Amino acid sequence: MTPPAGDTGTGVELQIDRLAGPSHLFGGLGYGNLASHRHAGRPSSPRRAAHQGLAKMRRVVELGVPQAVLAPQRRPDLELLHDCGFEGSTARMLERAAAEAPELLRAAWSTSAMWTANAATVTASADAVDGRLQVTPANLTSQIHRSREARATTLALRELLGGAAVVHEPLPPALTDEGAANHMRLVPPGASAGIGVFVWGADGARFRARQSRLASEAVARRHHDRHPAFWCQHPAAVDAGAFHNDVVAMSIGDSVIHHALAFTDPDPAAALRAAGLAVRSIVVPPGELSLQEAVDSYVFNSQLLDTDRGRVAVVEARCATGRPAALCERLVDEGIIDEIVFVDLDQSMGNGGGPACLRLRVPMSEAEFGAVDPTFLVDAGFCDQLAAWVDRHHRDELTLDDLRDPALVDEVDAALDDLDALLEDRRRALVAA
Repeated sequence: MTPPAGDTGTGVELQIDRLAGPSHLFGGLGYGNLASHRHAGRPSSPRRAAHQGLAKMRRVVELGVPQAVLAPQRRPDLELLHDCGFEGSTARMLERAAAEAPELLRAAWSTSAMWTANAATVTASADAVDGRLQVTPANLTSQIHRSREARATTLALRELLGGAAVVHEPLPPALTDEGAANHMRLVPPGASAGIGVFVWGADGARFRARQSRLASEAVARRHHDRHPAFWCQHPAAVDAGAFHNDVVAMSIGDSVIHHALAFTDPDPAAALRAAGLAVRSIVVPPGELSLQEAVDSYVFNSQLLDTDRGRVAVVEARCATGRPAALCERLVDEGIIDEIVFVDLDQSMGNGGGPACLRLRVPMSEAEFGAVDPTFLVDAGFCDQLAAWVDRHHRDELTLDDLRDPALVDEVDAALDDLDALLEDRRRALVAA
């Protein structure tokens, strides 16, 4: 796969997505996530969720952008149930949890690791004093179901990135860290290094923030970030359901695009410009798009890509009409974006995850990209194999009542064993080639 010539300051920006697992569900587990709460308890479609994610990955590959995929994490998390006092056979644990602690049962089955924007925070080697690509997996300790992901994510990123990156351990649990969903990178024209923007939260009247300033500062410090900036998320945004910064702000190259109520400072990038750093702010006022419209549409959660065709925004299909569509058109008219691509992600959106939530951006040099394990790099043929795997194993519909059925455990285990075998066969074929 030939890396595109993007304006990232590094040469390559790898996109990492994780497949939606066979137990993709609407569990209502996301604190402060209004979409998650609205859809709680509805039947989900694991098959459609996985195919929609694969379709987005196909579009990224077609645009000439490097794309990697990770396998779903193993579920259910029976260790979680055991640690919470449920004992006996698998069937007994599931039945008791369904009767006594249904929230824990939903957490044990959660496939929320599919939203890889929360997997880690990444600092490009060009932005680090020691010149090494730095990755800190998020501890996600503000949520029971997500706090169980960190260890497996750490191992998966080390396997994928190999010697290309320093993959640290997650931060101590007391420092709540939610990963790249609260991090942006700005690259001023002609600059040799980017600016790492770390966004932390101020508690609202309705919801607590999920990213602490101490965590953001700790990640910047351990990454030896040359030019860290720390911006505070507006409590009004938190209360409106912007549980992560990427629901109300996005960035590409030298431009940050954000709602006027995204941050406590209406234009935090002004301080960077005052320091002589040529970055652009595109501030969207409430009169153009209300905060609630931003949260409902996820227009700021678009996946922005540098491609040989120019800058492309991969945007959720619900933004194709109304004021979100008008904002997209404005970004094209002003030359911020060259092309808009709409994708249907209704299953991910049901849990509050748009295109940007589903990917982790890893800006890399071409040498670093060469050290990535090619087993996980996506092309059209691999997408076809993964789609066939989904059709073999993912249900068309899953209800919360299904979670108490031990037969589902066997079904999911068989699916993930089959995927492990598929990946191993792919690895052998690549080595032989």
